[in-house]
Amino acid sequence: MTVAAMKVVVATRNRGKLVEILKLLGDANLTLVTIDEVAPGAELREDELTFEGNALAKARQAAAATGLPAIADDSGLEVDALGGAPGVWSARYAGEPSDDGRNNARLLESMAGVPEAQRTGRYRCVAAFVDAAGAVELAAPGVCEGVVLAAPRGTGGFGYDPLFWIPRLGKTMAELELEQKNRISHRAAAFRALAAAMRARSLI
Repeated sequence: MTVAAMKVVVATRNRGKLVEILKLLGDANLTLVTIDEVAPGAELREDELTFEGNALAKARQAAAATGLPAIADDSGLEVDALGGAPGVWSARYAGEPSDDGRNNARLLESMAGVPEAQRTGRYRCVAAFVDAAGAVELAAPGVCEGVVLAAPRGTGGFGYDPLFWIPRLGKTMAELELEQKNRISHRAAAFRALAAAMRARSLI
């Protein structure tokens, strides 16, 4: 017997992130709708101090606003030379409103003079699922190690992708095709783990 696909709202307004999530969950037994399709006025606050806290908070808010199960993620760049910054403030590193260009410019300014050997960092992501009643909450992490370049390379992706160099591939995240990015990225790892956790609970 074929099990009907679960309708789930994706709690993000970041178009680049949404494209990646839709691809990553394409083979799961889910019918995905965006928060703007079903609750365009819903507020998605990110005021927690951890990626997991923000991911779960957004999923809870989306579930409460729509009456649907919700999936969300929170992610960011942790740079060792900056003590882990920008971290959970990655999207707002240069202030509000969020702007990739200004965030990248501030990152480069913050790292001026830092030698290549000390420019290590990682993209970190936590993906979360909350059911419509809030009775089931799952969170799964993912990470991708790399190096912050002194100048951008590539035109794909979003966020800090043009500055995030992956040594084992010899490319920045912005130079990868989406299919390749979805094999190795922090978000890919987190959503693969989330899907596995949902399957283990017989949710999908």
